[in-house]
Amino acid sequence: MASARALRFPTPVIVLTATITFGLLLGWATYGLHGMTPWLDRATNSISTWIIWTAMAGALIRRRQLALWAGALMMPATCGGYYTASTIGGTFGSGALGTVFVWAAPGLIGGLLLGWAGWTVRRGEGDLRAVAGAVPAMVVLGEGLWYALGLHYRTDAAVFLTVGVLLTALLTAYLARAGVHRYWLCAVLAPVSGLVFYLAVRVILNDLLLSA
Repeated sequence: MASARALRFPTPVIVLTATITFGLLLGWATYGLHGMTPWLDRATNSISTWIIWTAMAGALIRRRQLALWAGALMMPATCGGYYTASTIGGTFGSGALGTVFVWAAPGLIGGLLLGWAGWTVRRGEGDLRAVAGAVPAMVVLGEGLWYALGLHYRTDAAVFLTVGVLLTALLTAYLARAGVHRYWLCAVLAPVSGLVFYLAVRVILNDLLLSA
């Protein structure tokens, strides 16, 4: 009976090891897919690509604290996989170490938040589930705003904003079906927090340019 239970419920070490491994592979894959096609390049060179998987990891893990740890470790692991592949590919120099820190440090905090969001949307209670639902959607919307307002890439902005709106709608519908009383908070908070996320990314990228 004990061995059967161990197979059904993996230990925290196994869960965290699998999460870190997946993060490393995700980072490696996003680097490897750069430049293959314009759309694939844009999709892989994207914060949204990483955060969606981090939130999904949080949703798949049953224990809340373990989901938080998994989220916190996955984003830095993804950065590690990306920059390891970049080093092997000969496109990473010693002067870029500051760039690694700038992305890995927010990734640690952001991963913690996304792991919590994924877990809470699926297994939480009360209106907090609707608040958590806005978290992954805000990143996609915020990235869309960056393409629109920061880079003036209209086509890319339209795609990311459309995906962000669809993700917000899907999460809001899921929460409504799950019986969350104030499910509409997801739809309200996602665009507002998306704007805040855009402003935060703008500050981070400005710091990157100043430190380059």
